[in-house]
Amino acid sequence: MQLVILAAGMGSRFGGLKQMEPMDDYGNFILDYSIHDAILAGFDSVIFIIKREHLEIFRETIGKRVEPLIKTEYAFQELNDLPEGFTCPEERAKPWGTAHAILAARNLIRDDFIIINGDDYYGQETYKVAADYIRGLPKGSKGKYANVAFRVANTLAENGSVKRGVCFQDENNYLTKMIESSVERKEDGKIHAAPLDENLPSFICEDNQLVSMNLFVFTKDIIEILKERFPLFLKENINNLKSEFLIPEVVSEVVGEGKATLQLLETPSVWYGVTYKEDKPSVVKALKALTQKGLYKEGLY
Repeated sequence: MQLVILAAGMGSRFGGLKQMEPMDDYGNFILDYSIHDAILAGFDSVIFIIKREHLEIFRETIGKRVEPLIKTEYAFQELNDLPEGFTCPEERAKPWGTAHAILAARNLIRDDFIIINGDDYYGQETYKVAADYIRGLPKGSKGKYANVAFRVANTLAENGSVKRGVCFQDENNYLTKMIESSVERKEDGKIHAAPLDENLPSFICEDNQLVSMNLFVFTKDIIEILKERFPLFLKENINNLKSEFLIPEVVSEVVGEGKATLQLLETPSVWYGVTYKEDKPSVVKALKALTQKGLYKEGLY
């Protein structure tokens, strides 16, 4: 089982490379905790998807700690990594999105895998849920995707709104709809969701409403689907400098077309992350508390 980490983005709201922020007294990052938890759940390979210019800093920090523990590989998300016949506009600076990031690792992905954000703490139980799902798939399965979803109340930031994919499912916990939204607990004590699609109305989420934190479980056939759909995306969006080829949108399309299913797997874990610079002290405090409870040993490794 492979762990694919999306770590090519800079945190504009945080003001720096969030993945490189130490979160304990030993210099460990959120990524270190994620890899630790994935190894504990049985993942045996990790792929970092990064910018080529960040390779040295990744190897000198995270790489040197995790390479002795798990097979470690690096893939580079680059603007000019496009299918034959397409050329990146000179003015474009924004990466092509999360689905393109996965394509950057197409030559390294050999098994069923999960993707995670490099700057999110998902919790040990989350990786166990994902690993159990993969182990339960019949050999050679295709189109049997999943999302390890969190209760929205367990994913809120203390210092502002956060973007979440609000999930709706059928009686068998298969995704029927995902609404990308900005969510925040307001002064009335309720969690308000404002869809990023301005044509959709705002709504209230119950505390246990499931949301996507971009932790998807994929059978490896997703690579071929992305290869097929990226040129179609580019034909329509090549000159839109802000357009992104996003994994939630691709998954929604193939599920809607009946070409795949996506099961929602609920995790009881609490998410921690540094959405805003002011969030860091609470994340440091939370990880320290988990260490004191015995979930991690001092120094982690």
